[in-house]
Amino acid sequence: MLFILGWIFVPIYNKAGVVTLPEYLRKRFGSVRIQLLASILSILIDVITRILVEVCYGAMFVKIAWDMDVYQVTMLLLVIAGIYTITGGLAAVIYTEALHAIVMLVGSILLMIYAFRKVGGYKQLQRNYFYTIPGKTSEGNWTAKPECYIPRQDAFHIFRDLVSGDFAWPKLILGATTISLFYGCADQVSVQRGLAGKNISHMKAGFLLYGYLKLLPMFLMVMPGMISRIFYPNQVACVVPSECEKYCGAQRSCSPVAYPRMVVSLLPTSLQGMMLSTVCATIISSLTSAFNSVSSLFTMNIYAWMRPRASENELMITARFFIITLLATTIVWIPIIETGLSENLFEYMLIVRSCLTPPITALFILAVFSKRVSEEGAFWGLTLGIVIGFFRLLPEVIYGHRTCEKSKCPMPICSIHYLYFSTFLLLVSLLSMLGISFFTRPIPDRHLYRLCWSLRKSLEERLDLDRGITWRRLPRFPATPAMFRDSQSYFWEAFQLFFGLEPQLNPKVASGKVSKEINTTEEMEATEKRKHSDSLEVAEALAPGEASRRIEVREKNMEQGDPSESADILAQGDLSRNMKATKEKTENTDRGDKSEKSCWRRLISASATILIALVVFGHIYFA
Repeated sequence: MLFILGWIFVPIYNKAGVVTLPEYLRKRFGSVRIQLLASILSILIDVITRILVEVCYGAMFVKIAWDMDVYQVTMLLLVIAGIYTITGGLAAVIYTEALHAIVMLVGSILLMIYAFRKVGGYKQLQRNYFYTIPGKTSEGNWTAKPECYIPRQDAFHIFRDLVSGDFAWPKLILGATTISLFYGCADQVSVQRGLAGKNISHMKAGFLLYGYLKLLPMFLMVMPGMISRIFYPNQVACVVPSECEKYCGAQRSCSPVAYPRMVVSLLPTSLQGMMLSTVCATIISSLTSAFNSVSSLFTMNIYAWMRPRASENELMITARFFIITLLATTIVWIPIIETGLSENLFEYMLIVRSCLTPPITALFILAVFSKRVSEEGAFWGLTLGIVIGFFRLLPEVIYGHRTCEKSKCPMPICSIHYLYFSTFLLLVSLLSMLGISFFTRPIPDRHLYRLCWSLRKSLEERLDLDRGITWRRLPRFPATPAMFRDSQSYFWEAFQLFFGLEPQLNPKVASGKVSKEINTTEEMEATEKRKHSDSLEVAEALAPGEASRRIEVREKNMEQGDPSESADILAQGDLSRNMKATKEKTENTDRGDKSEKSCWRRLISASATILIALVVFGHIYFA
């Protein structure tokens, strides 16, 4: 899926010139309602599957390691993550994540080495794992089912039996691929980092590094977690509610404590501090990524719609206050997420993504690969998919998810496994969007140049569908000493510096400057609208290239003394120059990409080939 993201989707988003993915949808369909709906759903997914889950795991880990109060731990993590996200933005997040990645890799590799040395190697892990049974499996008249605490015989296999397997191979191939496809085309966090690359080669190299790092969790997290169960079966594999509550505060399972328990109990004292720093760096890195992504989605897509004339400074301040609001909301939700999500964090995350991400995935797939999809089909297909997804998710929230117990949900839809449901929802969303689009008018190609895969190399000028709904901003003012008055206090100056505020303008100077700038802006917009309307009339009437040919003919007629042609040449001349400028710009961009690729093409292709070979080999070996 990372190859699909780096080689197909991100280049299209890059040519569209967008900052967030909902902005691409507005350009592609010319629809504000699709942009707002996709923004709200993306924010909801990030908050539930990233922020809440990371906070829950972080609180659990630090509570085990340092025996601190959950509120203290969570507030500490959130405050640290929030401070430099608010003050530094995406640049601070990326630089700190690069540093955190080094710490995470070194710490995780050290823990893996210690774990394998103590267990006796991979062969001993395979032999001893199947004997990790907790000492207490019953309480009073209640006895746990054997499948709830006995290790599965197919624990070291990826593709499991269709009937007896907990994650049968169709669930893995269909369901897990559907969820992964969301990260391959529609995840704001991944796409935002891809778009930050200097050119296409840098983007592809970044996703290749991402792919190589994604091979490591099997050995750095999954297998050390299995080793932890060998060493601490009564804690990690507990099934009796009273025992589980004693070890981790949960009712049925303490599997999320496997990794922190091994860090605290297995490593020597000299390395425990480094590993605690590693896990804290991991949690803070994930939180800052989610905070930055969610604030960008809200500010650029929702707040800008609510306040069309908001200045750049206002948008920046809004993004930072939105992060503060997220921090406060997360702290309030701590007791709920601690008791409700602590038992099966990873599975809860998969359930939410299986029910909510397929409609967005279908929307971006069709937006890029199908020119025939219309705005009506995209909106109503997305709405239908979201409604069906929430209908499947609500029973999981109300009745809870049971891994080895019979579900209490009376609805037939609960009998469908969530991985199968994700594939079903993706197909329903795709077919509904296509079906509705076939009964509506298609979008002309002149609005889709370089926004779709089939038109990605077009050199024609694109007439953006969202040009008429582009949100206006108040102009920014250059800072000069004469324009500012003295600050009220040192505290106010610190507040301005923290939130990126410019000093307050002198009222007299500011009012004159604002009126002058607004009048100039309105005049420029009126002139631009007249030119745009004239250009649209010419573009709709003439085929590509015909406008420039007619202008040449009329210029010859004027040279021969025909003044009647002069009136139309002004508008059509603007269109011809715009078309030529767009072609030259696109050609220069393509030449720049090709020259960049010529130096790195072989290295990137060789690295991609090796990565694909490693993925295939890994699936075959652990099949």
